[in-house]
Amino acid sequence: MWEAIRSNRRRSKVLITLMGIILVLLGFGIGGSVDPQMGGAFGALVALGIWFFMCLFAMFGGDSMLLMSANAHKIEKKDAPQLWNVVEEMTIASGLGKMPDVYIIDESAPNAFAVGRNPQKAAVAITAGLMKRLNRDELQGVIAHEIGHIKNLDIRFMTQASVMLGSIVLISDLFLRSLWFGGGRRSSRNDSNGQAQAIMLLLALLLAILAPILAQMLYFACSRQREYLADASAARFTRYPEGLASALEKISGRIAGKENKTSRVLAPMYIINPLQSRSAVGLLSTHPPTERRIQILRSMAKSAGFLAYENAYRSVCGQNETCIGKRSLAEDEDVPVREAAPEPVQKKDAMQHAREVSDLLDGLANFLVIPCLCGVRIKVPSTFKKRYIQCPRCGTKHERSSAKPLSKSDAA
Repeated sequence: MWEAIRSNRRRSKVLITLMGIILVLLGFGIGGSVDPQMGGAFGALVALGIWFFMCLFAMFGGDSMLLMSANAHKIEKKDAPQLWNVVEEMTIASGLGKMPDVYIIDESAPNAFAVGRNPQKAAVAITAGLMKRLNRDELQGVIAHEIGHIKNLDIRFMTQASVMLGSIVLISDLFLRSLWFGGGRRSSRNDSNGQAQAIMLLLALLLAILAPILAQMLYFACSRQREYLADASAARFTRYPEGLASALEKISGRIAGKENKTSRVLAPMYIINPLQSRSAVGLLSTHPPTERRIQILRSMAKSAGFLAYENAYRSVCGQNETCIGKRSLAEDEDVPVREAAPEPVQKKDAMQHAREVSDLLDGLANFLVIPCLCGVRIKVPSTFKKRYIQCPRCGTKHERSSAKPLSKSDAA
């Protein structure tokens, strides 16, 4: 896998350079539309300055802002022991060294993503819907996929590329808004300058429209290949490709056809882009088609190694296609597929588990609980100020002072 990672890093440098060229050209065009003589160089410097400051922001607080925008809550082992143990297992299996921080997102749709500047400062975030709907093998597959992104240094590239893309979109948007509110008016001292300014204005307008699209195409192109590599890593770490395949099937089934309010910044980071259709393929798709990813994983037969994934990848995508480098495949060892973990789940157990996840989120949000004799547990925000609270089932009034923090025993 090291060969594929190194290849991705080289490709990442090329893509970041190309996106940088687009950014400088955009700044040059906008500056030239204001002053055809000196404005171009000044505009290019301003564009680079915006990118530099956004990089600093992303380096020292970008991951925290992404987690905050996702409404993610950091948890400890006592909050979700099974999830914590799965992350520990996959950290050891991957050889990552430091276990990433674990976050829960208050979202009913199942999904997950990883963020961070490097493997030593990384985090894995999963939604409450994922915890409720996946069994242990499926959860292990998703966590292994996200740790694969961390191990393969994908999170670093995604941060750099998203900052570059954000800079281009920001500058383009500001320029187009200035044209809209300013009416596109520009002044010149003579006719020759006026003609040059008009030409630069048209060039800047064209760049402002095309630059974000071209930058997105570069960003998405590299993202798709990284998803395949993370899938291959997950199959090897878990030694059970069907776990991730089944998880992808469940996640895509829950997302398909539903209105989703996920931000466009976060969407490409999820294991399945909630804003992209299951079978989407093309220059503007952030992920490979989910159906193809599932088919590859289920074609791995009796081995979970990289060679088995490469063979399955070629059988699905075409014999001329490659995913993992030849030298990495030559050094690969066979990894037998393990048996599925026995985990019978009855309806009562599933409902109880869903209730425990809801209690976990309420506890992280500092909700309090008042148990009523009729069996209802009344959940109250910690900021609730009224003295009495009425039970919605039996009508009994309870004093606000009787409310207590949620605990493990409340879920029983």
